[in-house]
Amino acid sequence: MNEPIPVTRAVDHGTAKLLPDVDRDRAWLLTVDGAPQSYVDLDEPTHLEFEYARRLGHVLDIVAEAGRPLDVLHLGGGAFTLPRYLAATRPGSRQDVVEADRGLLELVVEHLPVPDGCGVRLHAGDARAWLEAAPDGSVDVLVADVFGGSRVPAHLTSVAYVRHVERVLRHSGVYLANLADAAPFAFLRSQLATCAMLFEELVLIAEPGVLRGRRFGNAVLVAAHQPLDTVGLARLTASDAFPARVEHEPALREFIGDARPVRDEDAVPSPEPPDGAFGIG
Repeated sequence: MNEPIPVTRAVDHGTAKLLPDVDRDRAWLLTVDGAPQSYVDLDEPTHLEFEYARRLGHVLDIVAEAGRPLDVLHLGGGAFTLPRYLAATRPGSRQDVVEADRGLLELVVEHLPVPDGCGVRLHAGDARAWLEAAPDGSVDVLVADVFGGSRVPAHLTSVAYVRHVERVLRHSGVYLANLADAAPFAFLRSQLATCAMLFEELVLIAEPGVLRGRRFGNAVLVAAHQPLDTVGLARLTASDAFPARVEHEPALREFIGDARPVRDEDAVPSPEPPDGAFGIG
């Protein structure tokens, strides 16, 4: 049998590479301009390699009873890691994936297609434009994992954007965002303050070393109107190879401090990661 070989292609927003994992059959790493974007195991879609992806997966596991199908909107596609995970863990779910980079979308569809009939629909388009056109109360979960290179785009950080998130979610719905920052956390604190304008329940999941300001890293923001199972979530995140902390009231309000919600006119992208923070090789 032929060994899988790397694939390199110029896409709309950089150079994408699909790199086979030598330790797992039919598993691939997607990078764009050297920054890891997704990891997919085609034979085991419930395998979440990246720590932040596992944390997102833990939230998806606790938002509803096990196995219950959900209507989900994913802003940011990558290699469709979480849509594949949900299709496997919650069969019958209806999922829309919006990816701004059409070239990247075509590359992944060509080499790592999602299974037919799994309920995942793929769309090329801008995340905020798609969100603004989406119907009220149409989804149970909205997952934002959008990075332009290694930065969250500015237009996905403001109160105006979060108003559309809140509008599109059902009242029992949950918003998940993958963010990245480092001390003094100006960006992360502003994002929490922005979501606090519209959602009663906030949770932040991150490694202790990141929260203590020791290094740059990912943090998962979770927002909802209904109370979240933070005890169950803490149990799941504590079992990971790199355990994370689950922060909520009152520690989270203290973390937000005097940070103010972000207006469209003041919005900026998330900070540039330091050299080597997320690079491969």
